Amino acid sequence: MFEIEVIDNFLDKKHFEKIKNIKLERINPDEIKVYHNEIIRDEIRVNNGINKELLIELNKRYHSIALDLLKKLSPQKLELYEYSDFTLINTGSNFKFPIHDDTPNKLLSGVIYISPEFNNGTFFYENKKLMPSQIIEWKQNRAVFFSRIEKKTWHSYEGNKISNRLALVYNLMTNNIKRVCEIEKKNYYNSLIRFKLNPYLYRFLKFTI
Repeated sequence: MFEIEVIDNFLDKKHFEKIKNIKLERINPDEIKVYHNEIIRDEIRVNNGINKELLIELNKRYHSIALDLLKKLSPQKLELYEYSDFTLINTGSNFKFPIHDDTPNKLLSGVIYISPEFNNGTFFYENKKLMPSQIIEWKQNRAVFFSRIEKKTWHSYEGNKISNRLALVYNLMTNNIKRVCEIEKKNYYNSLIRFKLNPYLYRFLKFTI
């Protein structure tokens, strides 16, 4: 298995409470709603769901922590960092996201469990056709980080059939996919095809390549 970092009480209490109390659109049990945000230093490039002041606060407070995690998990990728992604994901109680390995533009992949008190955490797999080999249990304000590797960092998540699942995804990002593939010793063109196609395949939730 690849290395996974689990950090409890990751967010400061004030930030955790602010995120937990954000008013989001109501969704059906079989739906998922994604609120995507991108920031580099204090420049907000995409803003959705998290107010600008809070987004800047989050970036300032946790950026150095995330860089240290990337340095530990995949030091060769550290120099490729370009911007940060903070995404709120509201997952319906019956919704299942398919097993996937994350796109190559994600240098560091992270998720912080927000609410409710009880739900499903993250399922990790050695092979996408097998049962989970590791499950990181849900605990509010628990963060889970890893550095993706092509066709290796398989994982999934889903609701617990009872209540919606709100999580904050925190990723360090790059546009230099070619260099990522060189570091991972993967074929650039194959990775690029997967990178371009998978967002469309996710919509149908049937499979990923």
